[in-house]
Amino acid sequence: MSEPGGILVLAEPQEQGLTATSKELLGVGRRLAQELGDQLVTLVIGSGSEAAAGEAITWGADTAYVADSVELARFNSDSYTDVVARLGRELAPSIFLMGHTGIGRDIAPRVAARLGASLSTDCVGLSIDPESRRLVQTRPVYGGNAVATLVSRAYPQMATVRPRSMSPCDPDSSRRGEVIQVDTSGLESQVRVTDAAKGEAQGVSLEDATVVVAGGGGISGAEDFGLVRELAAVLGGAVGAPRFPCEEGWVPSGYQIGQTGKIVAPDLYVAVAVSGAPQHMAGCLGSRCIVAINSDPEAHIFNVADFAIVADYREALPTLIERCRELKGGGQQ
Repeated sequence: MSEPGGILVLAEPQEQGLTATSKELLGVGRRLAQELGDQLVTLVIGSGSEAAAGEAITWGADTAYVADSVELARFNSDSYTDVVARLGRELAPSIFLMGHTGIGRDIAPRVAARLGASLSTDCVGLSIDPESRRLVQTRPVYGGNAVATLVSRAYPQMATVRPRSMSPCDPDSSRRGEVIQVDTSGLESQVRVTDAAKGEAQGVSLEDATVVVAGGGGISGAEDFGLVRELAAVLGGAVGAPRFPCEEGWVPSGYQIGQTGKIVAPDLYVAVAVSGAPQHMAGCLGSRCIVAINSDPEAHIFNVADFAIVADYREALPTLIERCRELKGGGQQ
């Protein structure tokens, strides 16, 4: 690898363009690049992803690389790792950022191993040390009970970033940058994707939601999740859950929030009958405001909640839903 330089961001496309997390990555990448006086480069992978590459330039990239291939239309960990590692070796960036998403969490450790890089996962803060000019990475540890500050010795300095922990830059449609096609021939993969099943989308996705209403193990069963869904719908939010309701089949597994589920950081997190186990809280402690509803006044969730409602959810939720509807109907926020 050549002398490290520049910042590389892995951007993830979706049907409507770049994901919100990708825009956040480009935002923090743009700010870091300006501080270092360096270039911000992005890589977009997928079939028909050239439009997303152009959008990445609008959101702050100087150059966009596109791995556009029918073989990459569906996520394949082996093929994606190979594409990303190849470009990483070619560009030799000093900083390499990915989202702490399903894709990022899967391939970041594999890419880091191939590049001999350092890797910090689930970062909520990134900055440049003014003396060493190295990347300072901040991430929660011990289930969110402490925060660690890390500085890497190896290059590239790799990090996955927690969704909704960074702010995107304002898009600028006048920005111009080069779009470069990546050679995707001869990709290495021991995996062949034969089929993919897409779960039925219901409302806002957890990753992009500004409001999340989570129902915990204290919910009496699948039927009572109707109240959780109703509150989420009134608030324009998404439904989530700790592991237990997912394992019991009360809600789909894609709703799971926590260390072994999704990491969310909405503006408002409403925890309904959630005990507050560390494994679950590790997935939502980045929320700006946590409202907990639990009939147990000693529940651990109250130790981290900004607002606490000690009540049976079957009594509290109908009242809360009705009041929220009244406020929306009156034009209040």
